[in-house]
Amino acid sequence: MSSKSVTPLLDQISSPADLRTLKEGQLRQVADELRTDLIDAVSKTGGHLGAGLGVVELTVAIHHVFNTPDDRLIWDVGHQAYPHKLLTGRRDGMRTVRQEGGLSGFAKRTESEYDPFGAGHSSTSISAGLGMAVARDLSGGKNNVIAVIGDGAMSAGMAYEAMNNAGALDARLIVILNDNDMSIAPPTGAMSAYLARLVSGKTYRSLRDQAKSISQHLPGFFREGARRTEEYTRGFFTGGTMFEELGFYYVGPIDGHDLDHLLPVLKNVRDAKTGPILVHVVTKKGKGYGPAENSADKYHGVSKFDVITGAQAKSKGNAPSYTGVFADSLIQEAQDDDRIVAVNAAMPNGTGLDKFAEIFPKRTFDVGIAEQHAVTFCAGLASDGYKPFAAIYSTFLQRAYDQIVHDVAIQKLPVRFAIDRAGYVGADGPTHAGSFDTGFLCPLPGMVVMAAADEAELRHMVRTAAVYDEGPISFRYPRGNGTGVDMPERGQALEIGKGRIVREGTKVAILSFGTRLADSVAAAEELETFGLSTTVADARFAKPLDTELIGRLARNHEVLITVEEGASGGFASQVLEHLAARGLLDHGLKIRPLIMPDRFLDHAAPETMIRQAALDRQGIVDTVFRALGTEASRVLQA
Repeated sequence: MSSKSVTPLLDQISSPADLRTLKEGQLRQVADELRTDLIDAVSKTGGHLGAGLGVVELTVAIHHVFNTPDDRLIWDVGHQAYPHKLLTGRRDGMRTVRQEGGLSGFAKRTESEYDPFGAGHSSTSISAGLGMAVARDLSGGKNNVIAVIGDGAMSAGMAYEAMNNAGALDARLIVILNDNDMSIAPPTGAMSAYLARLVSGKTYRSLRDQAKSISQHLPGFFREGARRTEEYTRGFFTGGTMFEELGFYYVGPIDGHDLDHLLPVLKNVRDAKTGPILVHVVTKKGKGYGPAENSADKYHGVSKFDVITGAQAKSKGNAPSYTGVFADSLIQEAQDDDRIVAVNAAMPNGTGLDKFAEIFPKRTFDVGIAEQHAVTFCAGLASDGYKPFAAIYSTFLQRAYDQIVHDVAIQKLPVRFAIDRAGYVGADGPTHAGSFDTGFLCPLPGMVVMAAADEAELRHMVRTAAVYDEGPISFRYPRGNGTGVDMPERGQALEIGKGRIVREGTKVAILSFGTRLADSVAAAEELETFGLSTTVADARFAKPLDTELIGRLARNHEVLITVEEGASGGFASQVLEHLAARGLLDHGLKIRPLIMPDRFLDHAAPETMIRQAALDRQGIVDTVFRALGTEASRVLQA
């Protein structure tokens, strides 16, 4: 599908400079070829598809009009940036996207000079762009800075904070709002395009500037009246009053798939040399590929798929997904307790709450890409007696830490945090890895911190959170499928702060927190073949710790290994602090924490990332032998 015979123009483009040599009349064909190549590439690797299909024409137009990379182009989240990668010298690598050693699924500074700012989280582009614009002005530069925000990213408060600051600074910055769900305003055909072209043009801006100059000599009351008259007259026709109030010159909405509309508007805003401008572009997510147009949510991120039918590859294995187990378990609890409500931040499918919403639509709340608001919203619900479950990916929960501290923990409100995608996430790489949640939740007084070792334990933890009412409580679980253990019909409430012994031994103890339990058991079985009697325990809780269990392991074993799929400062730190405070490190105990290494691991298969972090069976076994030192040599020789 991506052969030379069907992409003759795209084959000539190795950089945007090549694109700028083409005539405007050829750009429609470039866009068609680009869309074809994008579909083919993602069908081979999986990845983000829908948003990229929606910005094909916009990407072509931007790179044709602006002098990238000297003009800085910032994409808000990498979901939209696949066509950009194809046009900026990375076409040959697109069939390695999100694969080990291949291209990142997001914009990445180290990958290309055309990626001036990397991002895996949304709503950062305007802030970053404003910083670049100010840096340019301080340095006496003349280049443009363009931030493309969209795919829901305008629902986050950070975008408006940045716009407010940009308007106050009167910075020369271009923001392109990719409105791909018509959440703000629909395009209005030829009249809309005409108005956008008119108000972005030099003649209108010149007249407007002259009027502003004259109005400066009017009394204050008349000056303000003239400003507002112009602003609201234009806002009446274009719908941009809100952005004008933030200090932006608003242009749009315009059809983001019509190059005849896009090109003249982008040229006009390129040549405007004063103040911040917002261009409102309306696009269709999944544009040009039927299955993606008809099911935008399912084709936002895809596995490998058949281009003809659109059928996506099914995951292997019969074990249920952790996300599915969470959703089903929460539904069970909600059927018996009408105070349970579920909250997510623009991820109903990803968190499984779309299933919950089908049964309890009035008790399900999608607040948009607004994790800070989601947490405080839950705090408000909890303060009036409801039982909110905030289902948020670990990586996104980082954005709401202040609210967790001040609005939840200090007030001891029983908000339940269901932390999905805890640990390594494979193809999404370091921006989406759930590395830090245990470390940033454990220091909070009164916070209960749990981690599920398998899908059955997750069901128990949902039940535990549902009945716990003394303060905030969290439970973490990974991406992907469970381990295939037998599932209880319904979860049982766990005793807070109590772990469990999985197998008994005498010499080595392995204390696992979370989903590394299966590898811990496998490591113990291998150690037994060398005559090293090994205990395996599932901590279940990082806070409060099962101090009785930990003390027993420390006193009765020569080696204690803690294992967790989290960064420094998490479960192991809690254990070490306890042991040190109780003097249990004073008697020759060999304790070794296994945690994520102090570096960000690039995207790869999850099992590869686990192996690289030495958190698998072999890593645990090797750590035990290193702890035993010379004694291990005698064991191996025997």
